[in-house]
Amino acid sequence: MPLRFHFTAEDLARTRVAEAPRPLLELDIALRLLQERTYPVRFGAWRKEALRRLSPRVRMLFEVTPSVGASLDLLGSATVGDPRELFEEIRSLPRGHVRKETEAWAVQRRTIPSWTRALGEDPDVLRQLVDLMEHVHREAVAPHRERVGALAAADRAVRMRHAARGGRGALLNSLNPRRIRWEPPVLAVTMASGRDADVHLGGRGLLLIPSLFGVEFPALEDTAEPQPWITYPLSGAETGLVLSPAAPAAPSPALSALLGATRATVLRSIAEHPGCTTTELARHAGISPASASEHATVLRTAGLTTTTRHRNTALHTVTPAGVTLLNAPAGR
Repeated sequence: MPLRFHFTAEDLARTRVAEAPRPLLELDIALRLLQERTYPVRFGAWRKEALRRLSPRVRMLFEVTPSVGASLDLLGSATVGDPRELFEEIRSLPRGHVRKETEAWAVQRRTIPSWTRALGEDPDVLRQLVDLMEHVHREAVAPHRERVGALAAADRAVRMRHAARGGRGALLNSLNPRRIRWEPPVLAVTMASGRDADVHLGGRGLLLIPSLFGVEFPALEDTAEPQPWITYPLSGAETGLVLSPAAPAAPSPALSALLGATRATVLRSIAEHPGCTTTELARHAGISPASASEHATVLRTAGLTTTTRHRNTALHTVTPAGVTLLNAPAGR
């Protein structure tokens, strides 16, 4: 049976889409994926490379972040902020807070590692845990930051399109069709844990958080304040292709082919109209749809734009590399 969120009209009005994935939440989901062997097409190469680079001591993190079930969340995994600042904030948490959160987590587990009892007493144990969190983030999550930014921009355009054309119901129904279903006025969510419960939002609405790693089952926190949240897969992340190594910094042949006024116009048009369709791009750039499609393909190959698909429609968004190129000072 699924978990059921009960919506009122006020809840629908207050439901919103987060602008980007949350660092600690992505780290939590990544740690879960590192421990299992499912989804080999999407995450097999990433998992193999990440485990090769990670210290064996990461097993300490696995003990408090199981592949399924409650993980130890000292700060709030949906907290917004720069990863380095968030890790430093966790290191500085008062002992009483760490002890309270550790005890609340332990209640949900059948057994707990003996060392976790020292988390709220010994600052060195807490520092060791956070150092490992930062290590995993740096080696397994941060390398994909630029691509996540590009996907997030394109995804937001897709979600706003759903909301504009079909209302909040269409937006909710598009999040993760295999695991999340909108059955007015209830949002039915299938969890990896099999949790079965009714959650009445009570006018708080729901925060929809995109995720790179959470492409299968959603993560959620229905008691979060000021607003419960749930994750959904970034558009384009389901293929796993974004987890390939970053493109080399050296200019590619495709990038050299960008010289020319028309292609520069196409790139700027995409930057000014993120999430535009090929037909819309042609209109903005003043060229034919066939020409717009050709130029968009070259830009995408060069890593300057990204393309996601909504049904049979291609949606184009500029990448950070494309923004850098557009913002580069003109030669003298």
